[in-house]
Formats: sequence, C-alpha cells, structure tokens
Amino acid sequence: MLKTLKELTDKALSGHVGKILRGFSAHGGAEMANRVVRLAATVVIARRLAPDIVGEAALALSLFEMVRVFASTGVGPKVIACHEEELAATCNTAYRLFWMWSGLLVVCQLAIAWVLAHVYGRPVAGAMLATLSITYLLTPGGDVQLRLALREGLNGPVARVFATQAIADHLMTAGLLLAWASPWSIVLPKLLTAPLWLIMMRSARPWRYNPKAGSSPVRDMLKFGGGVLASELLTAVRTQGDNLIIAATMGTSVLGAYYFAYNAGIGISSSLVRAFALVAFPMLCAAKSGEESLSALRHVGVVGAAVFVPIVALQSFGAPYYVPLIFGERWSFAAPLIALMCLAGLPLLLSSVTTCWLRAQGRVHADAANSFVICVTALGGLFLGARFGSLEVAVIGLVAGQALGALFGAARSLPLGSLKGAFRFLTKAQIA
Repeated sequence: MLKTLKELTDKALSGHVGKILRGFSAHGGAEMANRVVRLAATVVIARRLAPDIVGEAALALSLFEMVRVFASTGVGPKVIACHEEELAATCNTAYRLFWMWSGLLVVCQLAIAWVLAHVYGRPVAGAMLATLSITYLLTPGGDVQLRLALREGLNGPVARVFATQAIADHLMTAGLLLAWASPWSIVLPKLLTAPLWLIMMRSARPWRYNPKAGSSPVRDMLKFGGGVLASELLTAVRTQGDNLIIAATMGTSVLGAYYFAYNAGIGISSSLVRAFALVAFPMLCAAKSGEESLSALRHVGVVGAAVFVPIVALQSFGAPYYVPLIFGERWSFAAPLIALMCLAGLPLLLSSVTTCWLRAQGRVHADAANSFVICVTALGGLFLGARFGSLEVAVIGLVAGQALGALFGAARSLPLGSLKGAFRFLTKAQIA
C-alpha cells in the first residue's frame, strides 16, 4: 500500500504536477517571505500614517502602476513562446524594443505628473510620480535576461531576485517611516531598489546582445504584442482603476482605508497568483502536441485549485481575528473589507489560468477580449456599489463583478474536454 502510494507520488511529481509544484514552491516561498516583511511594513504604515496621507501615496503609486503596464508590450512573452531556432534573433529585437519603449514611458509619466501637479492641484503626488519615472531607465537592462530565465525554468534564481528586491523595498519603507512619517517614505524605496533588481537579474541569467544573430521581424512581434499589451492595459485599469474610482466618488480619506484593505486582503493571493502564472505559462508554451497541451492545462487547473482554495478560505474567515491583533484596533473597522477582498483571489486565479492558456496558444486577441469583459464587470460593480455611499457595498460589487467576468472568460476560452479531464483527475486522486 505504502509502496504503491510512493510510486504514484513519484510518478506525479516527475510530470507536470512536479514541475508546477517545484516552480511554485520557489516563487511561492519567496513571495511568502516577502509578504511577511510587507506585513510588517503595512503595520508600520497603519500605525504611523493617517488614511488621508496614505491616500496621497496610493494615488501616485496607482498612476505609476497604470503607466508601467505599457511596459508589457508582449515582447517578453514572445521571448518565452518563440521556437528555439528563433530565440537569438528574437532576443536581439526584444532588447532594442525594451529600450525604445522605456524611453517613451519616461516622457509619458513625466507629462502625467505635470498634469497631476498643475491641473489637479496635487503637487506632492505629481512630484512622487515624476520621481518614479526614473525606474524605466533601469529595467531594460535585465528584461531579456528575465524572460530567458523563465523560459528555461530557472524559477529559483528568478524568485530570489524578486523577493530580495521586494523585501529590501519593505524594509526600507518601514525604516523611513519610523524616521520620517511622510508619503515619500512609501514611494522612494520603489526607486532605490530598482538597481538591485537589475544587478541580480543580469547575474541570474547572463545574456549579451549578439549582432551576428540578426533580428526577428518587428511586425510579427508587434502583432503578437498588441494583444498582450491590450490585455495588460485592461488588467491594469481594473487593478488600479478601482483606487481612482474610490478617490473620485468617496474621497482620498476613504481611499486610504480601501488601499489598506486591498493590500492586507487580496495582496497575498494576487502575488501568489502572479507567481503561479510565472510557472504555468512557460509550461503551457513548452507543450508540443494538442493532447500534451490539454494535459498541462488540466494539471495547472487542479494544482491551482488545490493550493488557492484553502488559502483564500483561511484568509477570509480569519480576518475578524487577525486584523485587530496585527494592525491594531485603529484598523479593526477594515476587517469586513479584508474578508471580502480575500474572496477575489479565486476569480484572479481563474482569469490568470485562462490568460496563460490563450497566450500559449497564440490567441492573444481573445485574451484581450476577456480582459475587457472583466474590467467592465469588476469596475462597473465597484462603481455601482460606491454609489450607495458604503465601502463594503462597493467591495462586494468589485468581487462579484470580477467573478462574473472571470467565469465568462473561462467558459468561452478553455476547452471543455480539459475541464472534464480535471474532474476525472480529482476523482481518481480521491479514490487513491
């Protein structure tokens, strides 16, 4: 009995399940270490800054994240998905496009910062946004290396790079806040840790531009990248536009409470979902046949559900207990908000798996259409809820809309046969 169980376990871990678990354990473990430190930083923010001050930094960071999504031109996923014989030329073209695009992003963000400061009367937020534009001049030097590392399954080194940068960011934030209770203490670490990411990423997977390898057609990369960029843009509008809606309808003071609840609630799940996608997408791209692709998709879905359902349930049901204990009674009013926010983790997982599948199949425009639906349903639900003047109702609208959009996208995009296969896989696992 034990021998049979061991054989079944070894067989499972040697295939897709093993690849997913090993990759996710690397990214997930690094992310959990990051979240522990981030939690400490969030506690410092909660105890040192009032909600209206937090809202000023949240406004700048939200706009920064919305601009930064334009860096996701689809060039990066193309490096992961291209055929081996096209890889060297694709990397050369990607390197040049990364630099050209980053320069445009600097100009774009500086213009937005000027409008924010001089038109909307937010000089502090505008100055913070302008300062953050410098980060775009650092990332192109490591973008190709990152995609090559993900393509080759170097999940451990990649996870260490991101975890080190994030932990350094949070430690620096906490340290600055203890010495200087200012919204700048939340923003500056984003800039100061960017060089650390660049140095570590270039060391994790060395790569140099090779003119002899030639270039891949820019038109082909832009055709693929257009759909990815549209999808990423709509995702950014959804994930950052909620802050703008709350600020516009309920004020920056309420935005501070919402921003805190979002980070304390869905922050962990969303980070783990992103880590899961980093493992799932290269594996789906590597599948050579139709049946192999379906098998990979089934295993991605099963492992994702097995991991995230318990996490989301634990977070949501435990919120009334750990929020006042960790963050203090000052933020105990946010416990219901955090409990609701946690539930959005499952729609995030479903939409992420759908996105990975569509991009691996080259159906980037279908992915963009799904992202549009989720954006409309999620932000529409949030806006309708905010019209009632209650933050709790607004969050319910956000989560319900996001779930509706994710289910719609999965139903129209994922092959029905893979869902049946996943059910059979789960049934056999329970019998065994």
